[in-house]
Amino acid sequence: MADLSAFPIATRWPAKHPDQIQLYSATTPNGVKISIALEELGLPYEPHLINISKDESWTPEFLSLNPNGKIPAIIDPNGPDGKPIGLFESGAILLYLAEKTGLLIPADAARRYETIQWVFFQMASVGPMFGQLGFFHKFAGREIADKRPLERYRDESRRLLGVLDDRLKGRKWIMGNDYTIADISLLGWVRNLIGFYEARELVGFDDFANVAAWLERGLARPAVQKGLTIPARAKV
Repeated sequence: MADLSAFPIATRWPAKHPDQIQLYSATTPNGVKISIALEELGLPYEPHLINISKDESWTPEFLSLNPNGKIPAIIDPNGPDGKPIGLFESGAILLYLAEKTGLLIPADAARRYETIQWVFFQMASVGPMFGQLGFFHKFAGREIADKRPLERYRDESRRLLGVLDDRLKGRKWIMGNDYTIADISLLGWVRNLIGFYEARELVGFDDFANVAAWLERGLARPAVQKGLTIPARAKV
């Protein structure tokens, strides 16, 4: 049985199955990337809900694994050389899981780097921009009288949707016929933009037919549907 005692996070969220990958997350766009990937890959894992509404990601135990204080994070008890490894940042975790299994990423070096660049596109552009748009459109930022920040993030979000729409022209997935971690990295964010953030009309989402068709294909995958609800939210 794996020994996770070196990880303080395992004291606050004890592992019932320490030989499985431990996932510390919530059902946010960044969080569901990893549960979707784990479901797609068929890797055994144990999810732990980090209640971000109660600031649990800022507890000392969580920060000991992820000093950035954001979900998700994982512990793989069977990491490189058979030793446990803890990782944070969703893009890094996606890449790790893909390379661990040899799945969801092309074996060809050039296509592998092309896939990674689209993961970075989400991390550096789509995630931050969509997140800020959500803040100014749905959350506290909507009370700000000056609408220039909202307009700036709306316009930038439209630009990014255009980039993605152009990429998907004539393609089933970001990498053509190959469903990869690039798709997984983006699906939750696009879904949130038009769903949870209620910004479909604001960004003119229906102008981006290729993105809309890709999103529909992605959401139809059983692993995606399951991963979107893991870890389960606590019952009130």
